[in-house]
Amino acid sequence: MEHRTLGKTGIEVSEVGFGCWQLGNDTDWGGMDDRTAHDLVHEAIDLGVNLFDTSPNYGSTNSERLLGESLRGRRNDVVLVSKFGRTADDVRDFSIDRFETGLEESLRRLRTDYLDVFLLHNPDAALYQTTEPLWDALDRAAARGKIRHYGASLDRASEIEKCLGQTESTVLEILFNALHQGARRAFPLVRSRGSGAIVKVPLDSGWLTGRFDAASRFDGIRSRWTSEEIAERAGLVDQLDWLTSGGETLATRALQYVLSYDEVSCVIPGMRSREQLHANVGAVGGRLNPEERARLEAFWDAFTDGGTNLLPW
Repeated sequence: MEHRTLGKTGIEVSEVGFGCWQLGNDTDWGGMDDRTAHDLVHEAIDLGVNLFDTSPNYGSTNSERLLGESLRGRRNDVVLVSKFGRTADDVRDFSIDRFETGLEESLRRLRTDYLDVFLLHNPDAALYQTTEPLWDALDRAAARGKIRHYGASLDRASEIEKCLGQTESTVLEILFNALHQGARRAFPLVRSRGSGAIVKVPLDSGWLTGRFDAASRFDGIRSRWTSEEIAERAGLVDQLDWLTSGGETLATRALQYVLSYDEVSCVIPGMRSREQLHANVGAVGGRLNPEERARLEAFWDAFTDGGTNLLPW
């Protein structure tokens, strides 16, 4: 495993982390029994993965619970990231009255007395105002040792600019992959502020594994796509055949694309099996060369009309 520094926090994180949305999540991703979840976390740590990202709404709190159980005796070996703003029932609630309770509930489920990173979970733009009391609440939680660092999980370059321009956030979780590259336009700001950048959805919910095509149909969280959107994505993925001409998988190359940016501290693909875990860790140490990266950037610029016609997530 290779490591990078999580921005100016000074925390060393594994290049490939563990996105825990799938742990114990029967609704969005299909079933996973508790034993499988525990074993995956343990094996990930043994392989050198040290950053684990979760949230109360992942598996209706099952993700946090299972992660906490799995980390008994190993808490000091990992970097724990969780979030605030989505309840167990996936209801958006960023109220200041809910903040302390939400933080304490996450700590209890995770069986720890502190979080390394606590993120607002895709807040509305208005919440990036300096007058928003949540930021003072985060500062107080940090002063009490309940959290070490804070920031936001967000999707667009404009949100990155608002968050870093108007708050004291030191860590961001960013939607970024070969089909969703808009965030890279804010990478110069990320770099200048020394912000830690964790990249979520690096495989575009499975599309960048090469497993899907125009005939694919989905349930769970992926059912959000229409047949027309599925066909469009399939056509775009078909244009990436050149990435695998050397024999590596599309998933490996897609992760290495994200890791080719120095601004990125860690990628957090989801994992439901040992095979996926080992495949994800297999991307460590690899990078696209500058020509390959530029070709992917030009590909995105072309199909989005310069970033004005974005794919729906």
